[in-house]
Amino acid sequence: MSLLPLAILLFSIVLLLFLALKLKIHAFLALLIVSIFLGVAMGMPVMSILDSMTAGMSSTLGFVATVVGIGAIFGQTLEASGGAESLARFLVARYGKEKAPYSLAFAGFMVAIPVFLDVGFIILVPVIYALAKDTKKSLLYYAIPLLAGLAVAHAFIPPTPGPVAVAEIMKVDMGWLIFFGFIIGIPVTLLAGPVFGKYIGNKIHIEAPDFFREPAEKPVGKPPAFGLVTGIIIIPLALIVANTVSDVWAKSHGMADAQWVKMLTFLGHPFIALLIATLISIYVLGIRRGFSASSMLDLSTKALEPAGLIILVTGAGGVFKQLLVDSGIGVALAESMSGSALPPIVLAYLLALIIRVTQGSATVAMITSAGIMSPLLEAYTLSEPHKALLAIAVASGATTLSHINDSGFWLVGKYLGMNEKQTLRSWTVMETIISITGFTLALLLSFFF
Repeated sequence: MSLLPLAILLFSIVLLLFLALKLKIHAFLALLIVSIFLGVAMGMPVMSILDSMTAGMSSTLGFVATVVGIGAIFGQTLEASGGAESLARFLVARYGKEKAPYSLAFAGFMVAIPVFLDVGFIILVPVIYALAKDTKKSLLYYAIPLLAGLAVAHAFIPPTPGPVAVAEIMKVDMGWLIFFGFIIGIPVTLLAGPVFGKYIGNKIHIEAPDFFREPAEKPVGKPPAFGLVTGIIIIPLALIVANTVSDVWAKSHGMADAQWVKMLTFLGHPFIALLIATLISIYVLGIRRGFSASSMLDLSTKALEPAGLIILVTGAGGVFKQLLVDSGIGVALAESMSGSALPPIVLAYLLALIIRVTQGSATVAMITSAGIMSPLLEAYTLSEPHKALLAIAVASGATTLSHINDSGFWLVGKYLGMNEKQTLRSWTVMETIISITGFTLALLLSFFF
C-alpha cells in the first residue's frame, strides 16, 4: 500500500493541532478546515467532500445534540437544587476524599454496561463538578475514574453496540465475552481510573467549569436527600436497562413484536429516558422546592448556552471522522496488515488500533476489524474462551489513543473545561492505558485458554 494516505493523515493531525494550539483558531473551525484539506489531499471530488461533511455532522449530532441538550437541563437542575452537592458530600462522608474516586470508577463501570458512555457521563458530570468544588481538588481527580469505568464497560461488556457486534461477526460466545469483560475490565478500570486519575490530577489542576449558572432563586430548605437525588438519576438508567433486558428476553422467546416490548423500547431509548428524568427533576427538585416556573425556564435556557458549544465542536469532530472513513484511509491501512504472519490475537489488536487512530470511532474500529478478522479465523482452531479474548483484544485496540478525530475527545474536553493539550494528556492517555492494559491481560490469558 502507498504511504501517501498515512502521510496525509499524519499531516492532517499536525495541521489541526497547529491551527488550534498555535494559531488559536477555534476547534470548531479548525476541524472543518482540516476535514476539507483531508478530502482534497485524498483526491475526493469536491461534491463528495461536501456530502461527507454533511453526513458526518448529521450522523454525530442526531444523537449527541439531543442527549447533550436534555442532559444539560438535567444537570443544571441537579446543580441548582443542591442535588449534585448532596451526592458529592455523601460520597466524601461515606468513603472519604481519598476513596471517592474508587466509588466513581465503580459507578461508571456499572452504568456503562447498559448505557452509552456519553449518556452516563452527561448524567453524572454534575456530581464530578460538585466533588471538585467541595474538596478543592483538580476536576481530573474525580473525572478520570468515572470516565475509566464508563470507557472500559462500554468497550468490553455487552450489550453496548461494539462488543455485541464483534461477538456476532466473529461468532464469539456472549457468556465468555461477558466473563472476560469483567475479569479483565475491573483491574483495567482501577489502573486507568483512580490510579492514573490521582497522578494526572496532581499534574494538571482543572477547576470545575462554570457550566451551570447560579439560579435567580434559591431552593427552600435543606439540600435534597441523597436517596431522592440518587433515585432520580437511576430513573433513566433503569429505563435503559429495562429496554435492554426486555429486548434480549423478547427475541429469545419470539415476542419481539409484543406491545409491552415496544413500549419498553420507546421508554428505554436514551432520548425518552433522559427526558422523563429531566421533567421529574424539574418538578421534584425545582418546583416543589420553591423555584418558580419562570426561574426553571431561565435555568434551562442558560444551561443550553454552553451546551451549544459542546454540540458544535462534537459535530465538527464527526465531520473529520466521516472524511477519514469516506477517504478509505483506515480500512486501507488495516487491510495491508491482514496478510501478516502475526498471531491472531496480536493481529486483531493492531488492526483495531490502526482503524481507531485513523478514523476515530471505537465502535466503527471494532466492527471493521472484526469483519477483517472473521474470515481469517477460519484458518485457526480456537476455543470459545480464546475467541472471546480475541474480542477483548479488538475492544482494547479500538480504545487506543482517542484524539482529535474522536467526537468523545471533544465532548469530554469541553465538559471538563480543558484545552486540546490538557485533553490529550488526560483523556487520551487514560484511553491508551485501558488499551494497553486490556490487551496485555487478554494476551496473557490466551496462553491458558
